[in-house]
Amino acid sequence: MPIKITLDFCTLEFIDKIAIAVINEGVHVDYEISKAIAQACTNYFKQAPFVYLSLRTNSYSVDVTKYSTLVNQMENLKGFGVISTSLSARNAEIESLFLDLPFAIFDDLDEGLKWAKNILDKNPKRIN
Repeated sequence: MPIKITLDFCTLEFIDKIAIAVINEGVHVDYEISKAIAQACTNYFKQAPFVYLSLRTNSYSVDVTKYSTLVNQMENLKGFGVISTSLSARNAEIESLFLDLPFAIFDDLDEGLKWAKNILDKNPKRIN
């Protein structure tokens, strides 16, 4: 059963071992926002492996140099996907250069969910 939480700057939906984030319109994703999202994921998943999907339905800015450090330190994060059909999909290609884990861009959420499940099937173990 999906669990949804709302933060001041985004909505996070947790489905099994997948986090789906929808960042609010006009937000600038900096270190503090990235830290809050990472903490929410850690609180929910604990040490279980998970995949993060960014559903980019709104327009917002991302400082990849700030969030990539946090992302790369999360040992149980097994993949990072972006779902977008707009210019942000092209910007996401640059983000992939900063991340040390599987990264993919999709046109729709169903594609992203299939990819996430495939990543998790390859990395089913808990982190100790």
